[in-house]
Amino acid sequence: MKAVVITEFGKPEVMKYIDVDLPKLTSKQVLIRVEKTSVNFADIKSRYGKKGNGNFPFIPGIDAAGVIEEIGSEVRHLKVGQRVIAFPSKGSYAKYIVADENLTFVIPDHLDFDLAAASPVVSFLSYKLLADVARIERGETVLIHSAAGGVGTTAIQLAKILGADKVIGTVGSKNKVNFALDAGADHVICYESEDFSDKVNELTDGKGANIILDSISGWVSERSLECLASYGRLVHFGNSSGAIGRFKTTDFHSSCKSVLGFSLGTTRKQRPELLKETAKHVFRYLADGSLKIKIGHHFPLSEASKAHELVENRLSTGKVLLDVKE
Repeated sequence: MKAVVITEFGKPEVMKYIDVDLPKLTSKQVLIRVEKTSVNFADIKSRYGKKGNGNFPFIPGIDAAGVIEEIGSEVRHLKVGQRVIAFPSKGSYAKYIVADENLTFVIPDHLDFDLAAASPVVSFLSYKLLADVARIERGETVLIHSAAGGVGTTAIQLAKILGADKVIGTVGSKNKVNFALDAGADHVICYESEDFSDKVNELTDGKGANIILDSISGWVSERSLECLASYGRLVHFGNSSGAIGRFKTTDFHSSCKSVLGFSLGTTRKQRPELLKETAKHVFRYLADGSLKIKIGHHFPLSEASKAHELVENRLSTGKVLLDVKE
């Protein structure tokens, strides 16, 4: 079968589109013929050796949509022919993948593979951040950094669905502003031209945001604390800037502010059962049309390196999909 394989850490050109052996499944896994997979920032980090174990050669990718071709002897709740999304055990940039039963989710019949492939990481992650980690309450104000990306545009919509009164986004360049607005943000701040913390405080009459979703870290995290409301929750779920944000313990107790951490990758590995309920909610919103995943770009699997260049250089908007065809 065809797959994208990495044999050394480095820039996008280290990814090779080659023939590899069909993966073998265990008794508790399913074999899936992949229709579409997506590019996530974690894929780029793994290519540079900043995420994962780096055992060469390896196939990148953490989610996919396709059809079950074979099931293991101990699989009880899935069957051959079902359309699914999955978090595979050993990469998704391939024609066939294997995934554990508890990380494979049957999708509604009328959900097309584009939307299905675009949804696993961004929708599961956004829902967990807002509903379970931040415990969003109706009427709150939510600030979302990197609001034009796949997670950002999804989180904007889910914040509204879950009852947010006001959603504010930040972006790194002016050409991304409209993309976040189209996703449903009430206000979008370009932090290359204005101080987002001051602007958020202005937009909230000095109260600040109740929830802030931060995947950037560094100075963005530090400045976020300055526009976080009393009893507010700053949820940190990534460090795309590569920088470290620092806080003082005195910033928290009297203000009742919280800094919370979450990793979808850790949850998949250590508490995958938590995602079963998440899938139910997400699929309902996708099925009734209230949640629309923004898809910005399509590439054939053979051009995965070009897709990585786009994402790595922060030129993408919405999700980037890879079409898997032999």
